[in-house]
Amino acid sequence: MGSASSDPSRSISRRSSSPRSRAPCANASVWYRSGLTTGENVKRIVVIGAGITGLAAAYALHQAKSEGQDVEWLLLEREDRVGGKIHTERTGGFVIDGGPDCFLPEKPWVGQLAAALGIDGDMLPTNDEHKKTFILSGGKLHLLPDGVMGLVPTKFVPFATSGLFSWPGKLRMAADLVIPKRQDDGDETLASFVRRRLGQEALDKLAEPLIGGIHASDPEQMSLKATFPRFLDMEQKSGSLIRHMLKARKKMPAPPPPKPGRPKRTFFMSFVQGMSELTDSCAARLDPERVLTGVAVTGIEREGDGYLVKVAGRDPIKGSAVIVATEAHAAASLVEPIDSTMSEALASIPHVSSATVSLAYKKDEAGHDLDGFGFIVPSVEHRKIMASTWTSTKWSHRVPEGYVMLRAFVGGAHNQELADLGEAEMTQMVRAELKDLMGIVAKPDLVRIFRWPKGMPQYTLGHLERVAKIESRAAGHAGLLIAGGAYHGVGIGDCINAGQKAAADAVAATCSVAS
Repeated sequence: MGSASSDPSRSISRRSSSPRSRAPCANASVWYRSGLTTGENVKRIVVIGAGITGLAAAYALHQAKSEGQDVEWLLLEREDRVGGKIHTERTGGFVIDGGPDCFLPEKPWVGQLAAALGIDGDMLPTNDEHKKTFILSGGKLHLLPDGVMGLVPTKFVPFATSGLFSWPGKLRMAADLVIPKRQDDGDETLASFVRRRLGQEALDKLAEPLIGGIHASDPEQMSLKATFPRFLDMEQKSGSLIRHMLKARKKMPAPPPPKPGRPKRTFFMSFVQGMSELTDSCAARLDPERVLTGVAVTGIEREGDGYLVKVAGRDPIKGSAVIVATEAHAAASLVEPIDSTMSEALASIPHVSSATVSLAYKKDEAGHDLDGFGFIVPSVEHRKIMASTWTSTKWSHRVPEGYVMLRAFVGGAHNQELADLGEAEMTQMVRAELKDLMGIVAKPDLVRIFRWPKGMPQYTLGHLERVAKIESRAAGHAGLLIAGGAYHGVGIGDCINAGQKAAADAVAATCSVAS
């Protein structure tokens, strides 16, 4: 694990280390090594970026080659590990996810990839017997009322008796049942939509922390159509969010029983060994000669019918097609030699910085029962953390016997500067917040900090138009594909889907060029 320590008392900050790091290739310009085929019709595809999007693309190309297609591919990664923001550290019996800790099984792509890799039996459900979420309001943690689906209360008694909302706030949310739907179908911000349908209190206490928190975003800037178009669809179809969700709840079928040897399905799922089990397993299926880490791509240029990928300190790499699976701001600099207009559009997608801080305590010293999945913090509370997940309650297989673990989220659109704090200062800040909000005064036995500078794309108003412009410009460059979490969804499943689609499009484009 690179410089990872098995000493649980040591606090470290992580940008990149993994149990499956790969040494840089001595000569990244060599295509035809270790059995790589040659020939006039061979499709040579370069994938830049080995996060989940790039890994999914590479695995799709690997499958295409194994099925007899004349495909050669290389996967290039700047860091010394694959996986991108999916990053799990395993040490001393702790399983610590530094980036995303789960995926949504309702989107099929993670489950499909896991099945192809033979790890679907390792998918891990949440411990739903402890399924409680708390929201900070007035400096106190309030239980999110049972029956709240998305933004919408669907059970009267829990909502009516909740201390989270004031009575004026509750009545304003109920007014959604009679407020007419908007007549035009133009885009608006998430904040504008929620304020219009449910009121300011619903925005402050539900939408901003619950929905905005998924993107670490400010709802006043978020594009509704780019992030949650289903809310607009619900309004147009039913005239009311509450009415629509009540209908949907009645029609909702009971979840099917799990297949023999397979885990039950919960709203969120993970993997027994953490989310890196997915990326590690994917990387393990790939020829290591084709996965080059520690390779910094500096630019892409046109050469004949193909592309020349410039690499720092090495000879350039020729490819029939290139899949750029990096963050949008990195992609902007790579494509600038080809298309300055596309580069400007890519650079116009904002990104914010964040960090996660995981802390482990002896169970009998924590001073809190951690009975729930954690809590979220509305920005109107003016705290220094965005949320806290109670990891050892939410998931099994995360801590050794006698320990508990939680993690806090720092930064995001409202407090980016806090993600840049030093290790000691960030740890002290998080501990102070947890002491104030949860009463935890014990010194943690383990602290792990993972930083994600400019790691979260922001789907702000106008996002769909920006992406359309990027894709229109890319379409003018045969064999150049742009994919990742900055365009059509930030979820792991969305990224897998984007990578697989880019791989198919790259193969199709090279077939067209060859013909």
